[in-house]
Amino acid sequence: MNDPGNTEKREVGRWAKRRVENSHLPFRRRERALRSFRQIKTPQKFASVHANVHNHFSLERHLPDRQPFKDQGSAALAKWQNLASRAASVKDRRTSCGERFALD
Repeated sequence: MNDPGNTEKREVGRWAKRRVENSHLPFRRRERALRSFRQIKTPQKFASVHANVHNHFSLERHLPDRQPFKDQGSAALAKWQNLASRAASVKDRRTSCGERFALD
């Protein structure tokens, strides 16, 4: 096989690939994003908001079981139905009071 002549430019070291993998870690990405800020307060605000949003929307890497998702969904639906029924009862009370004191 022909030698293309770039053997001395190639990195064949033990950690050559790992360096690339480490640059894509979440805290490395955040460090890269924070370099663009000029004031010290701005990245602190960004980091606190970013951490909250990231924790809220990011999914875990492992595949969770189906049952916890079903349980959480059922609990959320029950809570939503409870709030909706309370809101409807408050609305009914307001309209019934309004009808009682309606002027003819």
